[in-house]
Amino acid sequence: MEYGYRKEVNMEFEAAVAKTKEELKKEGFGILTQIDVKATMKEKIGVDFDDYVILGACNPPFAHKALSAEREIGLLMPCNVIVYRNGGKIFVSSILPTSAMGMIKNDSLGAIAAEAEERLKKAINLV
Repeated sequence: MEYGYRKEVNMEFEAAVAKTKEELKKEGFGILTQIDVKATMKEKIGVDFDDYVILGACNPPFAHKALSAEREIGLLMPCNVIVYRNGGKIFVSSILPTSAMGMIKNDSLGAIAAEAEERLKKAINLV
């Protein structure tokens, strides 16, 4: 099962994080959380790790519709978007809301997930 959408980008890591946030904002997503995995791994367990940031992206109108349709859907929110370095290359990737919400037996979530996914892909394609 495919659960993410990924694109390799041709820019430095920090620029990719900034550009990803900028493009997400244009699509109505705010960043609720930002987790610096590299720093966390070093601080918590003393392990060196590649550059890796998890952005918790939220589009409030979509979140409201989804939560109104299914209260437990909050377990799958916010939409995670990651920016990371692997083998010297930089990637931006997001969850596919249609896959995540597809496991829920609630037909009204399909249209919400599809629109959120379309906007996430659009943002990533512009990074």
